[in-house]
Amino acid sequence: MASSDHFVLTSLYMPAESWQQNFNLMRGLRKELRDKYGFHVTEEMHTKHFLTDKNPYRYYNWSKEVKQEIIKVFTLTIAAMDLKIVNVIIDKTKFRDNNYHILENALKYNIQRIENDSDGQWNYLIITDEGRIAPMRKTARAIRAFNPIQSKYSYGFVNQPITNMIEDIMEKNSSESYFIQICDFVSFFIHLYFRVEYRNEALPNRVANVIDDAFVRRVLVTLKNSGRLNLKANETNQYGLVIYPK
Repeated sequence: MASSDHFVLTSLYMPAESWQQNFNLMRGLRKELRDKYGFHVTEEMHTKHFLTDKNPYRYYNWSKEVKQEIIKVFTLTIAAMDLKIVNVIIDKTKFRDNNYHILENALKYNIQRIENDSDGQWNYLIITDEGRIAPMRKTARAIRAFNPIQSKYSYGFVNQPITNMIEDIMEKNSSESYFIQICDFVSFFIHLYFRVEYRNEALPNRVANVIDDAFVRRVLVTLKNSGRLNLKANETNQYGLVIYPK
C-alpha cells in the first residue's frame, strides 16, 4: 500500500495444512455476499476502491450500512483463519536519503519477521502480486547471503542469512488470490490507522463517508484479539507494527 508520505507492506503466512481451510472460509464468505448483496464471487476485493466507491463497486449502489457490514464480515472471516500477519510501515518523511530503497527494505523487514517466527522449524515460500517482482527477487536472494541484524550484545551487527525461505519469490495476479486480497485489505486499514493515529490527519473524505476513526480501530482490535497479528514483529507496538525509521 503506497501513499504520499508513507508506504505499507503487509504479509500473511500460514501452515500449508491450513491453506484449504482458510481458502474455504473466504470462498464461503464470498458466496454469502453474492447471495445477500449480489457481490460477484469472482469480483476482486480492492479495499481502497471499495471504500471510495470507484468502479466496479459503484455499480452495486450499496448503502453505507451495507459497505460497513461487508467490511465487518471480511474482518471476522480473516480473524477466523489460521494465519499470521506482519505489517511494515516506511515513514518517508523521516528519510533524507533519496536513494533509500523503500520497497526492498520493507520486504526485507517482512521476511526477517517471518524467518524469526519460523525459528528454523518450518520452511516458507513467498507469493506477491504482479508488477514488482524483479526488485523483490533481488532483495530476497541478497538476504540469503547477507542479512545484517543488530547484535543484542554489542553496538555492532551480525550476519544472519535467511535460510528457511524456499524458491524465488513468485507472482500472481491479485484477482486470482483471496490471500493477496486479504493483504490489500489489511494494508489499507493499517494505512488509515497510521494516518489517523500517527499523522493526526482526518480520513480521506470518500472513506469518511463510509467509516470513521473508531471503525478503523475496531478492525485492528479484532485482528489483534483473534491472534492474527504477529505482535512479536514489534513488541513495543500494540499491533506489532514495524515502523521505520524507528
